[in-house]
Amino acid sequence: MATRHEIKRFRMNLADELDSAALYDTLARVEKDPARRTVFTQLANSEREHANIWLDKLRAGGVHVRTHRLSAKTHLMRALIHTLGPSFVLPALAAAETADRDKYAHQPDAAQLSADEQRHAAVMEAVVAQDMQRATSLMSTRVRRHRAPSASRPAVHAEAWHKGVASGNDLRAAVLGANDGLVSNFCLIMGVAGAGASNKAIMLTGLAGLIAGACSMALGEWLSVTNARELARTQIAKEADELEHAPDAERRELALIYEAKGIDAAEARRVAAQIMRDKQKALDTLTREELGIDPAELGGNPWSAAGVSFCLFSLGAIFPVLPFLWTHGMTAIAQCIALSAFGLAAVGVFTSLFNGRSAAFSASRQIIIGLIAAAFTFGAGHLLGVSIS
Repeated sequence: MATRHEIKRFRMNLADELDSAALYDTLARVEKDPARRTVFTQLANSEREHANIWLDKLRAGGVHVRTHRLSAKTHLMRALIHTLGPSFVLPALAAAETADRDKYAHQPDAAQLSADEQRHAAVMEAVVAQDMQRATSLMSTRVRRHRAPSASRPAVHAEAWHKGVASGNDLRAAVLGANDGLVSNFCLIMGVAGAGASNKAIMLTGLAGLIAGACSMALGEWLSVTNARELARTQIAKEADELEHAPDAERRELALIYEAKGIDAAEARRVAAQIMRDKQKALDTLTREELGIDPAELGGNPWSAAGVSFCLFSLGAIFPVLPFLWTHGMTAIAQCIALSAFGLAAVGVFTSLFNGRSAAFSASRQIIIGLIAAAFTFGAGHLLGVSIS
């Protein structure tokens, strides 16, 4: 007969496996690439097989198992898959699989499942890493296209997949940008409130902090992207000048780059010579291979980057200000804390998509850290307000 502790463990394992199966099913439905769709389907079936093992153990122990309800994190992840595409969540899902690959290591009745989880993590890491390697290996792509034209299609898909995987970082940056606005303005408002300022003064301080912080973030992002683009253009111009005045040296350099990637020396020299026949193609290739710069993007658009930063910071910073628009005094402060805690919890849930931890743990940690920071600034403001008055 299973003990209470074992039944609790069986339930948790069952819920984890069913949540994972639901995610892989969603990926399989949305994914357009047939090969990856097959991989996701197989992973979903494997997770369901694992779930059935824990289900059988629960039933053998006389436990009535109710219909499983997917966790909030799983619902959020599925929504992101449908709205943003599989590529946005694959890095986060791979990180979660890596974090959970040893979850059965210390469960004596799950030795085979532990090996399966290790393989699942390896598969997800390979899905992400292999495509990134393919996208950055322009030489391998060109050689495959040259030797077998029918193989060019997978290579093209691989490069597009890599761009999607890399864009998964945009979601992480968006969440952290909103978090910056929320925490900084929450602490600012708490500091002013601790000093005993009036409701109007607190509200104006919060709005000023929102505008100042959002402008600062937008300007910083604009400068960062603009400087990166200017540096890229300067490097490309130098590369073009070297290509014009020392083509032989550039051809040898390109061949050496390909040799370093593992291409046969004779083949590397042949392909380098072929690429050098077209100066524009040679410049694009050298820009990508030697400088690591995509000449079509040059680091992105500074204005769109600035606009996104401004909006995300403002989105987070508005939460602590809102209560002071309709109430005042301790009621406004209490509502400010409650709304900010809600925002912090939301940020924590989103960060759980990237850190491999549970949504509850990430949300709780975010709330605790945010409240500690706000309490510190409230105390500092109170001390300063007393001393100044």
